[in-house]
Amino acid sequence: MYSKENTMKKRHVHLTDEDKNKLIEMLSKGSLKVRVQKRIMALQMLDKGMSYLAVQGHLGVSNVTLSKWASKYGAAGLAFLRDKPRSGRPMELSGEDRAKITALACSTPPEGYARWSLRLLADRLVELECVESISFKQVGNILKKMNCNPTGKNNGASEP
Repeated sequence: MYSKENTMKKRHVHLTDEDKNKLIEMLSKGSLKVRVQKRIMALQMLDKGMSYLAVQGHLGVSNVTLSKWASKYGAAGLAFLRDKPRSGRPMELSGEDRAKITALACSTPPEGYARWSLRLLADRLVELECVESISFKQVGNILKKMNCNPTGKNNGASEP
């Protein structure tokens, strides 16, 4: 005859009370990335005894992914929720270079132009030897981070 313990579902993850509270707190803030939310919900479901198959269906992730998350939690605790910095192309422009780009975008546009365009800014930066080369998209990204819109009516430039 089977005992009650044999018929219970196997728990794949054992969350500590402290970790459970931390996960609930993180979810209640509502400012998490979707991938972090999925990891949290998967941990909670696995802790409650749900099968990998049930969690897969609910969250739309693979069995391999769930296994990795469970083993990473076992090894690193909740630290695995945040992705480690990824390698990639390093930032080529210094803060001073970005400041020059912003200053130029806030200056008076060249004669014959009502306002700066991103392409015009990129060309002028190379012409002035502020940078060796830069794309108009990179100029746009820098200005976006600086909350500067040179192509709009209010470009930050002071009126004469």
